[in-house]
Amino acid sequence: MLVEITTVPNAENSAIHLHPTDNVAIARVPLPAGTELRVDGLPVLTRDPIPAGHKLALWDIAAGETVERYGQVIGRATVPIDAGRHIHTHNLAFEELVLDYEFPTTETNIPGPRTDAPNFLGYQREDGRVGTRNYIAVVAASNCAAHTADLIARSFEGAPLPPNVDGVVAFPHGEGCGHAFGPDMDQLRRTLGGVLAHPNVSAAIILGLGCEVNQIDHYLGPNGARTNSLVGMTLQGSGGTTGTLEAARREIARFFEQASTEMRVPCPASKIVLGLNCGGSDSFSGITANPALGYCSDLLAEMGGTSVLAETPEIFGAEHLLVKRARNREIADKLLGCIRRYKEYLARFQGSFDDNPSPGNKEGGLSNILEKSLGAVAKGGTSPLIDVYEYAERVTAAGFTYMNTPGYDPVSLTGLAAGGCNLIAFTTGRGSAIGFPTIPVIKIATNSHTFRAMPDNMDINAGAISDGESTVQQTGRQIFDALLEIASGRRTCAERLGHKEFVPWRIGPVM
Repeated sequence: MLVEITTVPNAENSAIHLHPTDNVAIARVPLPAGTELRVDGLPVLTRDPIPAGHKLALWDIAAGETVERYGQVIGRATVPIDAGRHIHTHNLAFEELVLDYEFPTTETNIPGPRTDAPNFLGYQREDGRVGTRNYIAVVAASNCAAHTADLIARSFEGAPLPPNVDGVVAFPHGEGCGHAFGPDMDQLRRTLGGVLAHPNVSAAIILGLGCEVNQIDHYLGPNGARTNSLVGMTLQGSGGTTGTLEAARREIARFFEQASTEMRVPCPASKIVLGLNCGGSDSFSGITANPALGYCSDLLAEMGGTSVLAETPEIFGAEHLLVKRARNREIADKLLGCIRRYKEYLARFQGSFDDNPSPGNKEGGLSNILEKSLGAVAKGGTSPLIDVYEYAERVTAAGFTYMNTPGYDPVSLTGLAAGGCNLIAFTTGRGSAIGFPTIPVIKIATNSHTFRAMPDNMDINAGAISDGESTVQQTGRQIFDALLEIASGRRTCAERLGHKEFVPWRIGPVM
């Protein structure tokens, strides 16, 4: 539990003790060597300089003894560590744990929408989903059409848009040819299909060269027929780059007429599908922003909405906490299947889950993937885990869910978007600058330094929690209220800056 602290550091509040069994505390502020602390009444004298967010030993730890944070093991001491010493990669070893799984023995009911849930103003779609934005999308079927897709979207920059249209956006990428048919092509098609049919997209063009592996007919149905909201064209069949640009602009003019008649209407919060992601994590992520986002996730689940946790490498070592919250044994096994298959995927490239923490993560106080994951899963709150989805698979369940994605942020966000998330909440300690072409991405800073250093990138400062100016619950409610406003049209920092990152997950060989 995070204790109440004030902004002025003193012996009582300069270090945070998260769980009674933890033999480490977290420096709230930089602590010079020789600083006298009292942590839950225990006197501690720092023997090393401790950077903000980093760990210090509360008592002597023998070589080979486990180190705990959040009440969970995060590694073993490689040398004797005296009380007050800095604990980090120089004296803490990662090891893969053998976890005891507490499998569910009963069935948890799926939550239904609450009649008293608040509303937001969204775009009601024919399939029952709701858009929080209203875009025209130009999606490249392959790398050979990527440049032209980008030219089409850029040709509308600076031009006045019709009412109720948020813009024309391109989805260029480097895939779609040189693929083997099978799981890799299936996943790409699932990803692009999810982008084309997204509730934040009023209408779309699927654009190919004409001879690529990923043929546009896959998206247009057996007859390759044009519809009111989806058109396919190729550069080879439309006069090359210049001819295709002109043809696409004519189709988009028709789309504009249609989209301008689509109006925002009151929609219940149960129609929100919220992607949960973190990037550039630091040690404060698991103390401030992630638990606050978890509280928001719980609020949404209670109202019959959906939240989607992701990033399989960043639940590794903490999956047992999700298993015991699974709706039933089948869902628990689906989650563990994601871990198992991801481990096999890494083994093909001689990789390890512990390769995940970046230099920035470590500079921010995270020593290994176990510590990172234990903080990352806090984004999922405490609600039952209702369902588990493969990458870019459409999310259909209400409540707290999970999607198998990499931890690499642009690829993870792309999977969440293709799955139908109409909002994404993104926590960051180091200030990750990222967004998505058609989905509002709300940035939540884990510490006040990052919030102040990057004011045009950050929407919410969860660092107020560690500053003693807010609580996890208060900040969680602030995030929830902001989601409703953003879903109704308020722009996020990432939108104002024009972030449009889109990177499908390539898993197969290049042919």
